[in-house]
Amino acid sequence: MIDAKQRKLIMDSEKEITVIISEDDPGHAELIREALEDSGIHNEILHFPDGQVTWEYLQEQSTRDPENNKHALLVLLDINMPRMNGVEVLRNIKEHAKLKSIPVIMLTTTDDPREIEQCYELGCNVYITKPVDYDRFSDTLKRLGLFMQIIKL
Repeated sequence: MIDAKQRKLIMDSEKEITVIISEDDPGHAELIREALEDSGIHNEILHFPDGQVTWEYLQEQSTRDPENNKHALLVLLDINMPRMNGVEVLRNIKEHAKLKSIPVIMLTTTDDPREIEQCYELGCNVYITKPVDYDRFSDTLKRLGLFMQIIKL
């Protein structure tokens, strides 16, 4: 059983992780946000509509002084996005000296085994196929939120 002091430590540590949702479908991005919140994740959540904007934000974060940057990042990447797709963003993150330790979770409707293998080879931490059905999609994201809580513990 978690006591009040431990719960406060967990809540404080949660506030230090910013979740980045890189998703070109605003409806999917909102579902992801709601499902994470429903599963108890109340971290700062940023939404970027394409891979290029996501990559630019991450590059900006990499230039910050680590002493003054008190939050970690977790990236949820859609694969099929305009301007720069999720695989390209993943590759850039994992090749960047200051960003390569950021956990990256691929969220996509694609279940092509070659694509899944490529993402793992590039260094993604988890690959989750988005069910097209809303209830299954919501359930998958709730489990993702629970997974994030377990990792923090």
